[in-house]
Amino acid sequence: MPPAPASTLETPDPGTKRPEIRHAARPDFRFRMHASGDLLSRLLAHWRSDRAVTARFTLSAPWALRSDGVEGALIRMATGTPYWIAVGQDEPQRIEAGDILMLPHGDTHTISSTPGLPARPFQPLIAAHQVGAHGERPIVFSHGGDGAVTGMFSLHLWMPESGVGTLVDTLPRLIVIRRSEAPMTAALAQTMESLVDQSLLQPPGWQLATARMADLLLAHILGEHLRASAERGAGMLRGMADQGIARAMLAIHDHPGRPWTVATLASACHLSRTVFSERFRHLVGMTPMQYLASYRMAVAAEKLKDPALTLDDIAAVVGYESDKAFARAFRRWNGMTPAAYARRR
Repeated sequence: MPPAPASTLETPDPGTKRPEIRHAARPDFRFRMHASGDLLSRLLAHWRSDRAVTARFTLSAPWALRSDGVEGALIRMATGTPYWIAVGQDEPQRIEAGDILMLPHGDTHTISSTPGLPARPFQPLIAAHQVGAHGERPIVFSHGGDGAVTGMFSLHLWMPESGVGTLVDTLPRLIVIRRSEAPMTAALAQTMESLVDQSLLQPPGWQLATARMADLLLAHILGEHLRASAERGAGMLRGMADQGIARAMLAIHDHPGRPWTVATLASACHLSRTVFSERFRHLVGMTPMQYLASYRMAVAAEKLKDPALTLDDIAAVVGYESDKAFARAFRRWNGMTPAAYARRR
């Protein structure tokens, strides 16, 4: 059945002891990865890279390259001389050796040895050095002058479709994890460098290893981003940093097919309906029922990759009594029917 409206009440099962309702204290943002760590794992279980391709660029100053954007996400790490990145019309940011950056939406961007240099389009260089279709083979090239060298290691990730309220929808256009601020970054940067170098040899299993390495980097990048950004703005990541709201989000992620209501979710995190609703909207930026509906569709999108499952099967998993009701909800969320979405996969 469709997600219940926010005003609907659900009667608890007979004999179920109703949790004591306590009003919320002020959110404690020192809480980070206790409940929210489990939630991040569940989120990432539905946001794993479908595939990934590696690249290694040797860039000698002066150099500047412009990308018109890519489908999916990009993760980059550099060695040697620092460089600069500007996303869209934003101010350039200096990236140090060993920092890891991510462009979650694959936005238009320019990378350069110094800000303000005339930029050469990235795509012709990629096309000139790729073998086969894009994504089938690693890409290697050298570019620039005869100055200081920056070694660039890159992962291009093809990610699942997303919709409003999903994890990717909450992410900024650029995430930078500084080696100087996150101790684990140095080890991951070294691992990424080794993986890219190894993938250039294309040993058996290199594509699977690359995709799974991408998932490891995603977990690290998003975990660090969660810790750094929990106190700023509304969104899924901020909700994950609040113990009470994270408990409700975990309940949704563990059992997306249950007939959740505002009342039952509030009880799950020991808050009154009013406090829970206001706090959820304030932190996450949407109502609990909107979040429930969006997460159900994200789960459904993942299930649609499995040709063995029927629409009735998937509808039941995400809490709908009929495939027709599910199909209408999916189309509102994604803009296409479940059948059309499945064919695209």
